[in-house]
Amino acid sequence: MALNKVEICGVNTAKLPVLTEAEKEALFCKIKQGDREAREQYIRGNLRLVLSVIKRFSGSNENADDLFQIGCIGLMKAIDNFNTELDVKFSTYAVPMIIGEIRRYLRDNNVIRVSRSLRDTAYKVLYTREAYTRKYLKEPTINEIAEEIGIAKEEIVYAMDAIQNPLSLYDPVYSEGGDALYVMDQISDKKNKEENWVESIALKDAMDRLNDRERRIIDMRFYEGKTQMEVAEEIQISQAQVSRLEKNALKIMKNYLKA
Repeated sequence: MALNKVEICGVNTAKLPVLTEAEKEALFCKIKQGDREAREQYIRGNLRLVLSVIKRFSGSNENADDLFQIGCIGLMKAIDNFNTELDVKFSTYAVPMIIGEIRRYLRDNNVIRVSRSLRDTAYKVLYTREAYTRKYLKEPTINEIAEEIGIAKEEIVYAMDAIQNPLSLYDPVYSEGGDALYVMDQISDKKNKEENWVESIALKDAMDRLNDRERRIIDMRFYEGKTQMEVAEEIQISQAQVSRLEKNALKIMKNYLKA
């Protein structure tokens, strides 16, 4: 992939604008008010961010123009979803969004070819993890695996990620009593816990519309970052019931916030 070209997708990368923090803040205020020109300026002012990200995929043999276009989609999604009230820089928020968009594109188009050395590392990690678990009756950490096989933990993470098949958060795991449980229901929401995204007056008011059990489930799921299984064990109901109550509670909150 040629990344040293001056022009990508008709854009002269040598002349891309650089926005100051004050300019970014002013433009974002206009974006929130629906100003399309401000949005275009903000996109142009952050295209260097896209360029820096696609350099990470230089080994993919993918056309630089294609990756740049996909990266721009990730950038636009980041702009549309960025919450200025969070104490996070836009670039910190946008980079994972851009990377994720490019990775989805590469996986969907089957262009990621896992090298033999990566596969060998991944298989060695799997064997070591299984042996360690049998020996110590607990699953090892990445650091412990790295020590066992003498490979840097970063290489281990990269190798394991390379052999993973993409999985949708909405893939069903199993069904209980006619209620499907999905991958997303099995995941702790610690990221949202750290960012305290539910601690706003509007959301607290919305939670007041819930009954005691629904409020407790939402609190445990999104304040405490617990999985549905952990919630089910604590309040002594099935995970399927937790899933059903959670979805109903979120629907109630969503309808209130829309009103």
